[in-house]
Amino acid sequence: MVKREVIQLVTPGTTMNVTPGAAKQNNYLTAVLPVDDGFGFAYTDLSTGEMKVTHLNSLADVTNELDALSSLEVVVPGQLDDDVADKLKVNDRILSQQAISDQPSAEVSFVIQDLQDQTEARVVSMLMQYLLNTQKRSLAHIQRAVPYTPSAFLEMDSDARRNLDILSNSRTGKKADSLLWLLDKTKTAMGGRMLRNWLERPLLDYRAITHRQQQVQAFLDHFFERTELADNLNQVYDLERLAGRVAFGNVNGRDLQQLATSLDQLPAILDTLDRIGDDSLDDYRHLDTVGDVADLIHASIVDEPPISVKDGGIIKDGYNAQLDAYRATLKNSKQWLAEYETQERAATGIHNLKVRYTTVFGYFIEVTKSNLDKVPTDRYDRKQTLTNAERFTTPELKAKEDTILEAESNSTSLEYDVFTQIREQIKDNITRLQALAAKVAGLDVLQSYAQVAEDQHFVRPTMTALGHDIDIVNGRHPVVEKVMGATEYIPNNVNMDANTDMLLITGPNMSGKSTYMRQLALIVIMRKPGASCRPTVPLCRSLTKSSPASGLQMTWPTVKVPSWSKCWS
Repeated sequence: MVKREVIQLVTPGTTMNVTPGAAKQNNYLTAVLPVDDGFGFAYTDLSTGEMKVTHLNSLADVTNELDALSSLEVVVPGQLDDDVADKLKVNDRILSQQAISDQPSAEVSFVIQDLQDQTEARVVSMLMQYLLNTQKRSLAHIQRAVPYTPSAFLEMDSDARRNLDILSNSRTGKKADSLLWLLDKTKTAMGGRMLRNWLERPLLDYRAITHRQQQVQAFLDHFFERTELADNLNQVYDLERLAGRVAFGNVNGRDLQQLATSLDQLPAILDTLDRIGDDSLDDYRHLDTVGDVADLIHASIVDEPPISVKDGGIIKDGYNAQLDAYRATLKNSKQWLAEYETQERAATGIHNLKVRYTTVFGYFIEVTKSNLDKVPTDRYDRKQTLTNAERFTTPELKAKEDTILEAESNSTSLEYDVFTQIREQIKDNITRLQALAAKVAGLDVLQSYAQVAEDQHFVRPTMTALGHDIDIVNGRHPVVEKVMGATEYIPNNVNMDANTDMLLITGPNMSGKSTYMRQLALIVIMRKPGASCRPTVPLCRSLTKSSPASGLQMTWPTVKVPSWSKCWS
């Protein structure tokens, strides 16, 4: 009898199967909880363990966050008003219902332990309970929920985000010819996801922006070290999702070897950062390399393991004494079978006598029909008759068969048990692996910015936190210029000071009005994540302004750029 039960529910927001083309994208499952003063809003990526939560004031804010996250599934506490449900279902999203438990489990309590806002704690609890009910397994890789405030980042509604072609081209829906396409020189999948996150949520904090710019400048000033870092990152697999697979229990031997290969790159990466020696990179120069996990994998898992973890052949010789004993029995049995075959050929004079094995009949002696008259009487017990041969067995062969099959079964079973023990040991280090993955992803994005800044001759602005002047000299639309290739892009200026806070832009069709406006917005967005390259004259002042027509809100910098350079802000 085979036990039948539902072991996992796979939904659009919980799928763990990532296609190669989507490796640099998150698959966010979101949760929305209506309350008297707005909505609790939380989201997670089951494959990476990320968990974020906030408190939103309006349904418009909720739908804008859903659009920014490209969420395919929204968890809600029950039936909603038709108007609310219809707005949440836009873009083919599905709504899944989950009641909120008054007695959270230990896993839920761990995730919400840092939350002070009751609404935020309840919406995360609802989301976690949905994951536990659908996945039906440990979710140890889900990180503690981190509150965030959308107003802490550059605010863009879905129309502005789409029309600016930030993550995809608005006409084709593809990455090509978008800002992300231009800036993405990341070497790892997790770095690509972090780059998308930085572009979706550009910084507003002046200190954070300038600090990130200093980090990019450090990589720009050290070409050879940056090249070495990129080479090392090329050999780093997706640490975030590998850690998630370990915790989820569906990791295999090849995944563990990828994890070990990735961890092996960390000493070289740290050496590179030490040689750069810039203080702005101190957060990355003291990484926990998790070397003990790499050592465990190297000591236990064969270099080229099979895909299946239940069929044996995955644990190295010398790692487990009992497993080695079973393998020695099997090795000796093979030698015994060869010697037994030779012995029987000599005793019977049948030179083509064979000792063979099938899964149905086990081990047997096979003699062709033409040689049956040579078989000594009462020497063998008949086991099976074929068209061209007879199969026999003996008490001695049967006893050896029992020994071999027992050793094979015990070996395979023990090997799987050993593998699960190794997996559990690695699982105990999930938090360390996730922290390391976040740091490596950050390094990847910073080197990507530096590479693009060098290739495109982008300029780093200097800023002050006061005023609202904008002064861009010989600015260029970064994506249009890249698409044009060798064709010269005609630079243009933007000057807005305290006495001019609005520009009326007129001109005939196809004269570049929208390109001019989008150029300014992209310059502001690119300035936020930090990038840079060449020194410029000191900048200016900044102040939050908004454009009612597009719904775009941003902090405008004053930027002065030498006439010979392109504008990267």
